[in-house]
Amino acid sequence: MIGKLKFAAVGGVYLTLAAVCFPLWAALSPEEIYEAALPSTLTLEVENGAGQHFVGSAFLAVGEGLAVTAWHVVQDARRVEARFSDQRRVNVVGLADKNEELDLALIRLDTGARPQIKLNTATPRIGSRICVLGAPRGLDFSISEGIVSQIRTVDKVRYYQVSCPISPGNSGGPVLNERGEVIGVMSWRKTNAESVSFAVPSSEIARLKPACPPIPWRGDAIVQHSHGGAADVDKAGLSQATGVLGIPSAKGGLIDFRRLLSERVGRRITVTVQEENAQESRFSFEVPEHWVK
Repeated sequence: MIGKLKFAAVGGVYLTLAAVCFPLWAALSPEEIYEAALPSTLTLEVENGAGQHFVGSAFLAVGEGLAVTAWHVVQDARRVEARFSDQRRVNVVGLADKNEELDLALIRLDTGARPQIKLNTATPRIGSRICVLGAPRGLDFSISEGIVSQIRTVDKVRYYQVSCPISPGNSGGPVLNERGEVIGVMSWRKTNAESVSFAVPSSEIARLKPACPPIPWRGDAIVQHSHGGAADVDKAGLSQATGVLGIPSAKGGLIDFRRLLSERVGRRITVTVQEENAQESRFSFEVPEHWVK
């Protein structure tokens, strides 16, 4: 940033000089950001109640033995194991807290003291450089670079739109600014679009309660939290499956969908309809009993 300084000269003549103002901190390179965040980044290996396996991401923050991830990564988990970049594996004992609307979860790990990533709750400038760490398509501890493209509100939830390329497995991973601080949590991406992804601002993590005792995993089929393909994309994980509301599709098609509905009678769900070469549509409704008989 360039400012102007005025200095009085002899005879009342003023000289105007340009002064260059530098930030008080130096931006880290992507290499430095990666090296700093890597010890606190996790790959989550999730087994759900149906015995299916998925991969997601998480990062240590908020308190000792706690990690932040996306809720849809663990929402129907029966067992969760975390792996660090040094290949150390730890058990994820349960869910400390969650916010389904924000797609955020706080999980408790059976681990000792490890470095945590600092959160930055300030709103980033549009156009600022960022990095994302995660496990795209199971390729764990990968980094991608981009910018904050825009700040948007979708279904009454505020998101950071980012240009970093992400794939299934990135959900729950940290979005890092040039200081290596977490500004957001990767949540979902726009289908049939290039480099249009969305992260929940790190300021929303404050809504989670780290002091809550962890709830053990049960493998319940909880209604999928989705905003136009968030969990649908990410729940494919390593299996490369696709499906509706996080349930991988099979040859049965409509039969499988009716079975899915029968498990959710009386619950409110969101269904995303994606037609070829057409704009996606979303419908939210409470599943009536007569639909599934």
